[in-house]
Amino acid sequence: MSAPAPSPLALVDAPPVARQSEILTDEALAFVGELHRRFTPHRDELLVRRAGRRDEIARTGTLDFLPETAHVREDPDWRVAPAPAALADRRVEITGPTDRKMTVNALNSGARVWLADFEDASSPTWENVVRGQLSLVDAFERRIDFTDERGRSYALRPAEELATVVVRPRGWHLDERHLTDGDRAVPGALVDFGLYFFHNAARLLALGKGPYFYLPKTESHLEARLWNDVFVFAQEYLGVPRGSVRATVLIETITAAYEMEEILYELREHASGLNAGRWDYLFSIIKNFRDAGERFVLPDRNSVTMTAPFMRAYTELLVRTCHKRGAHAIGGMAAFIPSRKDPEVNRVAFEKVKADKDREARDGFDGSWVAHPDLVPVARASFDTVLGDRPHQKDRLREDVRVTAEQLLAVDSLEARPTHEGLRNAVAVGIRYIEAWLRGLGAVAIFNLMEDAATAEISRSQIWQWIDAGVVLDTGEKVTAELARRVAAEELAVVQAEAGEEAFAAGRWREAHDLLLRVALDEDYAEFLTLPAYGLLRG
Repeated sequence: MSAPAPSPLALVDAPPVARQSEILTDEALAFVGELHRRFTPHRDELLVRRAGRRDEIARTGTLDFLPETAHVREDPDWRVAPAPAALADRRVEITGPTDRKMTVNALNSGARVWLADFEDASSPTWENVVRGQLSLVDAFERRIDFTDERGRSYALRPAEELATVVVRPRGWHLDERHLTDGDRAVPGALVDFGLYFFHNAARLLALGKGPYFYLPKTESHLEARLWNDVFVFAQEYLGVPRGSVRATVLIETITAAYEMEEILYELREHASGLNAGRWDYLFSIIKNFRDAGERFVLPDRNSVTMTAPFMRAYTELLVRTCHKRGAHAIGGMAAFIPSRKDPEVNRVAFEKVKADKDREARDGFDGSWVAHPDLVPVARASFDTVLGDRPHQKDRLREDVRVTAEQLLAVDSLEARPTHEGLRNAVAVGIRYIEAWLRGLGAVAIFNLMEDAATAEISRSQIWQWIDAGVVLDTGEKVTAELARRVAAEELAVVQAEAGEEAFAAGRWREAHDLLLRVALDEDYAEFLTLPAYGLLRG
């Protein structure tokens, strides 16, 4: 198919980034512009549909499997396309943003897959968007290296030792304000996907791999269908063989949990698997049932483990669904960041990570996520024990699993209750993460955990929910807006004392404090904190 004339996509208020002309070619922008014109109107309709479904949840206080798609779930014969060789073995996947340092370290980490993240682990400054694309092109061309602040140099290992790249574009809800078509901003998802696919699809196929993607924040099979339409068009436009794309969908919303089979079905010629995105999943439960009363009040974030009955229902259904349809089931994040100063902290944390990965491997998962290279050997050992030389365990069909609609929502089965320390941690994490995000950092080590936008979303949503439900903490205090403001002021003072006056003044701490309180206390709940935060980004 011949390429159309260059699109009228305009670059708006974008600070120049070195070498951006290599990414923002007329041909690449024409492709992104065509994606935008063809698919953004449908994207807009699906966002309206999201709002309507949330209204229904608020009215009924429940969810169920869709009766209109029962035929998809009941058909025993369909399967997703076979996994390409590069995605057959996914026993350890490392996640992180696409800056040059992370690109080199992730590819060299020993993990089978690197989730190259333009979404929750990346603050979408224009510099991050463009440089992230450059990092990936440079990595595939083997012209990327990195020298750290100590003068230590890093270069790529031999190609056969490198992780396979799977790119996560932004979710459907977030626009890219720096690229517009007339007065319309282009969805960030189409920018991230389009630029990466345009520049790398043919290059990756020549290397024996392909354009592989993680799809975030999916809320329904109709959104998966939209992505499939994007893939079909993109492959035809660039003359890439149909079926070259592979997509793994994060089941990180409560609504998607009720449509796992339908999501795989819509993407079946491009599907690779499903992932249990645990932190966003908790955020989605809180968001959707935030005003549904005490039954849906979650306790402190860190007390909700994967052994909780409703989380077990979610993960076991995911494994059962994937293996029934020939797809990979990928487990959740081990977010621990090793301490260089406290061996005892490391010992306890490594034991917890090992127990978590052992459980996932025994339950039938084919792989799992880590946030730091030091955790790759820990996770790999857990899966090596179960898999041995096999690339996966999709032959374990888990036909013993029977999950009901009610079990997925059995939040009230938890014994733990909200605590004052949990409130303080939510405020502390929220302020620290938002401040870093406003400075352009999307993956941030806080209290020995790698935090991203999902954990900040949980933090502010729990504050909102606890206030709305009139939760009484273990100290006997009722959670109110006044209490949240007092704790936030105390945490801001702690940060100021820790950082010192000069560093505090150079940061964006007051803005972060104010934004956290805004999205945690406003009666009109913001669907994503990154929407108002995006307007505060510089660049």
